[in-house]
Amino acid sequence: MKHLIYTLTLLASITAAITPITGAEKTTPPVTVLNLPDSGTDPAAIDYQSLPVLKGEHAIINPAALGPYPRKTDKIDLRDLRLNLHNYLIYHDGKFWCIWSDGPRIEDEPTQEIKYATSVDGLHWTAAKSVTGTPKQPHAFIARGLWLRDGQLLTLAAKYQGHGAFGPPDKKHLELVAYRWEPQQDKWVYEGQLYDNAINNFPPQKLPSDNWILTRRDSRFNVSVLIGGVKALNDWQSFPVVGVKQVSGFRPDEPIFWVLPDNSMYALFRDNGKSQRLFFSTSHDEGRTWDTPVLSNFPNSRSKLFSLATSHGYRVLVLNANPQVNRRELHLAVSPDNKTFTCLTKLEIPSPAELPKEVASLKKKFSAGIASLQYPHVIEHDGFLYIAFSRNKLQTEVFRVKLSDIDALLTTGR
Repeated sequence: MKHLIYTLTLLASITAAITPITGAEKTTPPVTVLNLPDSGTDPAAIDYQSLPVLKGEHAIINPAALGPYPRKTDKIDLRDLRLNLHNYLIYHDGKFWCIWSDGPRIEDEPTQEIKYATSVDGLHWTAAKSVTGTPKQPHAFIARGLWLRDGQLLTLAAKYQGHGAFGPPDKKHLELVAYRWEPQQDKWVYEGQLYDNAINNFPPQKLPSDNWILTRRDSRFNVSVLIGGVKALNDWQSFPVVGVKQVSGFRPDEPIFWVLPDNSMYALFRDNGKSQRLFFSTSHDEGRTWDTPVLSNFPNSRSKLFSLATSHGYRVLVLNANPQVNRRELHLAVSPDNKTFTCLTKLEIPSPAELPKEVASLKKKFSAGIASLQYPHVIEHDGFLYIAFSRNKLQTEVFRVKLSDIDALLTTGR
């Protein structure tokens, strides 16, 4: 009997890709993704109050606004405002573009649509217009990125039914679709479906093989990648990464990944479980197979993150890195080797100078140190990083940081 149990245990370890990890395996030291000069690899030793601070320029892309539902009292609250979340940036055709999810109130309600604005300098933005138009109930859209494919600018959108994109597939009718920008018509036009039962995280990236790759979560939160997109918009193959119940205690969400110089791939995952850490995985065949994700030592407040390779030779990672304050702070980490982040800074994002008159009574709840700052997306342009984010899930903003200031941090540590 003991021999049989041993054999079954051995088989289980071989098939770890489909089997939850055991309690013993949880004691394995976390993978080192963060190694700081003062605290080393111990996330509990980070003194967040002593972190270097990155200053920058701040602007509002789309201001907070009242939603369509009548209030029972004259005293408005955050719940009375329209949703603004899932922001993405791109620089194209001589100007900046930003898209975001814009809903009547609470995140991912029916009639949520995608809106956009443009800017010449990244700090002064046009009034918002709709990409998708306002869908009729029970339909809704979630902004999923701006993608330049074969010279055409596309907005990616997750389309679904009901409240929220996740749930039974036959009720959610989740699909990933694209809208094409038509300059001569000055509007967005429906382009087609990329994949059924899919919501991505960020726009596709190019692989060394010239294929595109992007993340896919199905309506049950299982994570895979889609590879292809070259021959046709809907020409993709799906490859599994991690199932929602595959790793005990880990609830995978919103992964990011990038290609390393040796063509292997490096992935970090938000964990909606209780770890308050990022999880880590790698692939050595352009994303077709992945190691089982494991716990890393990088702290995260259960929120979305984004990473970008800069022209200055280092990679940045923007996220809510202090679980003690949840999403009230945004941080920027730097990795000189694309693997280990050796510098962690706090972004000194100020309070908005003013709010629209109709929501001005809520100014304190939008102030720095109180408001939540989440879902960053970053692009580089002309010596600056432009970081789009949402404040309180109600206002779309941008923070511009000089790359030279990050260079100085790497040199001086301050």
